[in-house]
Amino acid sequence: MPWRLLKFGLSDRHPEPRMFTPPGPLKSSYDVVIIGAGGHGLASAYYLARDHGITNVAVIEQGYIGGGNTGRNTTIIRSNYLTPEGVKFYDESVRLWQDLSTDFDLNLFYSTRGHFTLAHTDASMRTMRWRAEVNKHYGIDSELVYPDFIQKAVPSMDMRCAGHAPILGALYHAPGAIARHDAVAWGYGRGADMRGVEIHQQTRVLDIVTQGGRVTGVKTSRGDIACGKVLCAVAGSTPRILKMLGLRSPIYIHPLQAMVSEPMKQWLDPILVSGSLHVYISQTARGELVMGASLDPYELHSTRSTLDFTEGLSAHMVEMLPQLSQAKIVRQWAGMADMTPDFAPIMGKTPVEGFYLDAGWGTWGFKATPVCGKTMSYTVANDRAHPLIEGFAFDRFERYSLTGEKGAASVGH
Repeated sequence: MPWRLLKFGLSDRHPEPRMFTPPGPLKSSYDVVIIGAGGHGLASAYYLARDHGITNVAVIEQGYIGGGNTGRNTTIIRSNYLTPEGVKFYDESVRLWQDLSTDFDLNLFYSTRGHFTLAHTDASMRTMRWRAEVNKHYGIDSELVYPDFIQKAVPSMDMRCAGHAPILGALYHAPGAIARHDAVAWGYGRGADMRGVEIHQQTRVLDIVTQGGRVTGVKTSRGDIACGKVLCAVAGSTPRILKMLGLRSPIYIHPLQAMVSEPMKQWLDPILVSGSLHVYISQTARGELVMGASLDPYELHSTRSTLDFTEGLSAHMVEMLPQLSQAKIVRQWAGMADMTPDFAPIMGKTPVEGFYLDAGWGTWGFKATPVCGKTMSYTVANDRAHPLIEGFAFDRFERYSLTGEKGAASVGH
């Protein structure tokens, strides 16, 4: 550590407040209990306190802040979705993202890069054209571009992809961006904490108590809590929580892996995605390449990582960017992706009165963090679904009214 930085840290002339208030014991009751201290849970707590004046809130986390999928993703932010529900929802999220650093007084390293979804077949080109038209209809900056435009943006890319999957074009989404995932959780957590919300880490939910079809409390590893409203935002642990209430959902869990290279000189500005090669890649402010692929093909409630993933992704990366053949991988990780049949989330009220669900985020939950907090806090405070999430209702599967986002989910984000 540099001596000047150490000297600054030890000096009492530059006092730095704690990021979070050390929590005391759990109170016997709260107005709202939020299960899950990831981005979505903390954002909901933040907006409940800031926008709705509801501060008697406990956020319960079995691990640590941001230790779930919030810290296990590739931080891509975009709004170039396929359905009207998805486009409007994620466009609002992008708008909120752009002001978050100012809201938090914390650098989130939000960086607008531009986002290319590459097309390698005629069928993919038709889908990209379809998405571009839907996006334009709702005022989203997306357009179909061709190889010369892509090559100019990324001169070092092999447009033939080693001859296996030549690039025919792409959907270009200029607002596509990245941000620092852990800083987002810290910012929302600190903002909620400053407004009186309690964040209890290392606290496991054991059961949810109901009476007469409505929530009355939560049993935890640190004691029982009385409450009238519970918001569940636990991603891959959603089936376990729903089982406590006797609720069934079509959510299934698949591992989603990613990896990071050694730092290198900045050379890749845009975000690249290829559904045919099953890869996506961006470069961080520190020079690392963040790379991911599609879901693992088996259902598994685990965050283990595998050599098979690293070998397969590396092979496809080198086809597209052959100069990476000598790059070293420094770490890899996995998250538990809670997938739904229509590749859209489940948000809002449930058949149990006072129990609200924010789940089914699969591989695209990080980009929705701000708008999820906004819409779920509104839903909890008013006991009715926010207009932006009406298409994501829990009962849509029973009604056979799906929101088909599979064509816009690309490979894994």
